[in-house]
Amino acid sequence: MQLVPPWLEKLLSTDFFSVCRTHGDAARSERNMFCLDCNDEAFCFYCRSSRHKEHKVIQIRRSSYHDVVRVSEIEKVLEIDGVQTYVINSAKVLFLNERPQPKSSSSSGKGGSHICEVCGRSLLDTFRFCSLGCKLVGIKRNGNASYMLEGRSSTTTRVMVRGEEEQLMYPSTPPSTRRRKGIPHRAPN
Repeated sequence: MQLVPPWLEKLLSTDFFSVCRTHGDAARSERNMFCLDCNDEAFCFYCRSSRHKEHKVIQIRRSSYHDVVRVSEIEKVLEIDGVQTYVINSAKVLFLNERPQPKSSSSSGKGGSHICEVCGRSLLDTFRFCSLGCKLVGIKRNGNASYMLEGRSSTTTRVMVRGEEEQLMYPSTPPSTRRRKGIPHRAPN
């Protein structure tokens, strides 16, 4: 059984957000798209409309200098069980590749006991991986997870974590609105 789609490794190693060589003078010439059918290199908005019109294409976005993809796009073509989701600009996203953090801050601070099985990044709940790239490494090491879609109902039983079934996707908490506890006062001079 194939655990990883053929286009995934190319997606994770692709450099995004450079200027398109063909449409460099146009306004939307940033190479932030990837075609799952062609499995080639990143391309821009104009290349999509001319060469990838009927293909499966996902758009890559940036968050704090890291590449992300919207959950709503990637979950149609990839099983994302066990990968931490984040809410950025009111959209659920996944990071493409690992974002390591210093070991000293991963074990201290927030009191979280959950860490990425590959890079050691702190995670919420019982997620296993911080990114699609870390899940790929985990699959290659252990083979106890999969990226392949086989009908949503059967995929929840395939991945086991500490003897319990992994849920399809944990809900990300929406951004909260904070209210002041009282009237703000100026600090004394």
